[in-house]
Amino acid sequence: MGKMYAELIRMRFLTMLAYRVNYYSGIIIYAINIGAYYFLWGAIYGGQQQMAGLSAGQMTAYVAIAWMSRAFYFNNIDQEIAQEVRDGRVAIEMIRPYNYLSVKTAQALGEGIFRMLFFAIPGMILISFLIPFHFPASLQAWGLYLLSLLFAFVINTEINLLTGVITFFLFRNEGMMRSKRVVVDLLSGLILPISFFPGWAQTVMGFLPFQAINYYPSVIFTGAVSEARALQMIALQIVWVLVILIPITVLWQQARRKMIVQGG
Repeated sequence: MGKMYAELIRMRFLTMLAYRVNYYSGIIIYAINIGAYYFLWGAIYGGQQQMAGLSAGQMTAYVAIAWMSRAFYFNNIDQEIAQEVRDGRVAIEMIRPYNYLSVKTAQALGEGIFRMLFFAIPGMILISFLIPFHFPASLQAWGLYLLSLLFAFVINTEINLLTGVITFFLFRNEGMMRSKRVVVDLLSGLILPISFFPGWAQTVMGFLPFQAINYYPSVIFTGAVSEARALQMIALQIVWVLVILIPITVLWQQARRKMIVQGG
């Protein structure tokens, strides 16, 4: 079974590799986004050395790594599930000898690995020549960041799976998927670091999983938090992975029964 999922990861990786235009345009788009946010935050900081717990240098690193992290954890499997539900292909997928949601997760991981190797790393190298920012100074810091990034991918993928499974009940939920993407980008800290939100908003967001997607790995990368705090963030990510798995499991069981009933 493990070999099958490894093959699915490899196949999605090769599929992404086939679309070379997307590869080159992806690097350019990410570079433009990072550059725009870099100059925007440079203007906001002005001559100030620190704002909301982040120095100007740390904010520069945060802007760069937040977008590069997104290249890894981002995927569209919710849209893929919705399309397969609408055109009926999901019925065929569900009778095959594998777990449908696990297959989608494996495909998302293949896409994420591709984006990391061919979008994020080349883009980060390119940006480092144009924008001054510092990489983590130790292997331990790199390890904490990469571990946090992996859990960020799992959490984002779980949210996409949850949104996709809802299609079994609503049939068309394009509006929900668009809204979800905006909410994730905003509340995950991609557009604005969580520490810049008002205190009451930070409290509310502490009960939501979104900041565990981007904000946690990004501040760990910048060194703006201590090692102890970084481990606490990773522990919270693990908690969210387990919590979000509950509604996915419940809804997936109901979706399977719904599919069986409709299929006669």
